[in-house]
Amino acid sequence: MKILEPIVFEPLLMERVWGGRRLETLMHKRLPAGSRFGESWEIVDRADAQSVVHDGPLHGRTLHELWTEFHEPVFGGGMEKSPRFPLLFKLLDAQERLSVQVHPPASVAAQLGGEPKTEMWYFIDASLQSDLYAGLKNGVTREDFVTALGEGRVADLIHHIPAHRGDAFFIPSGRIHAIGAGNLIFEVQQNSDTTYRVFDWNRLGLDGKPRELHVDESLQSIDFNDPEPGVVEQHGENVVSCDFFQVEKWALDQTRADEKAGFSIFTVIGGSLKCGGRTFATGDFFLLPATLENRTLTPLADGTTVLRTTIPRPV
Repeated sequence: MKILEPIVFEPLLMERVWGGRRLETLMHKRLPAGSRFGESWEIVDRADAQSVVHDGPLHGRTLHELWTEFHEPVFGGGMEKSPRFPLLFKLLDAQERLSVQVHPPASVAAQLGGEPKTEMWYFIDASLQSDLYAGLKNGVTREDFVTALGEGRVADLIHHIPAHRGDAFFIPSGRIHAIGAGNLIFEVQQNSDTTYRVFDWNRLGLDGKPRELHVDESLQSIDFNDPEPGVVEQHGENVVSCDFFQVEKWALDQTRADEKAGFSIFTVIGGSLKCGGRTFATGDFFLLPATLENRTLTPLADGTTVLRTTIPRPV
């Protein structure tokens, strides 16, 4: 079986207490009126959340069906097999700052009943005073942290970093972090939905009640030997490479072919382009399947920029 066009999925929109409306105004998502939306899950294969193909010959198929029933033509060979597609893609609109949180490392995730999650952020937009919190300040110990928890001053111990449009940040499992207010972010992560909140700025949830915290799980998951990480130093087109994903940034000033074997997922973060007979604009995600022959991207506007994400093949 050959698939002769890019694959586009329906986004899943998530209301969040810290969200806003920029998924609509900047990324062109259709949002219901009157609500705050913090997340658009663009590509996901989970038991409780499934991407569905928007149109074309695979219309109505889920990402899980593609992964299990159409694996070779869509994704190609050479990857380690897993029960589900191993990545999850999101857009995040942080109108307000998110909770201080951590994702469990593999060494403790199973015993806590969770899943490990390493992720990365690319800052599509950032307001003048945007920031992020990640890692601990130099010299902070576990004992210091526990004391600060009891005194309600956890934020004082977390490394605080200005955030700018075009920055990238890597968050391995175990790194305590929080997205600051004013950021619009592309996120790719391991396929996990395990987040332990350790502090939420004394904020109420959408139901008017304080949101649940996971202090014990957080203390078991935080890497207390992770002082003051910085933004990613981007080298050429490579933004982030790790065992789970590779993200590149392509500035398209002319037609360019995606020449590497296997599948690629593209995110349009500026401008518009044509690929495989279709037009894509800012905010669009599309998957180029392994059997697609026409893999050229043609910019239709100045400043067209895409993020290209792949899964590293075992050597």
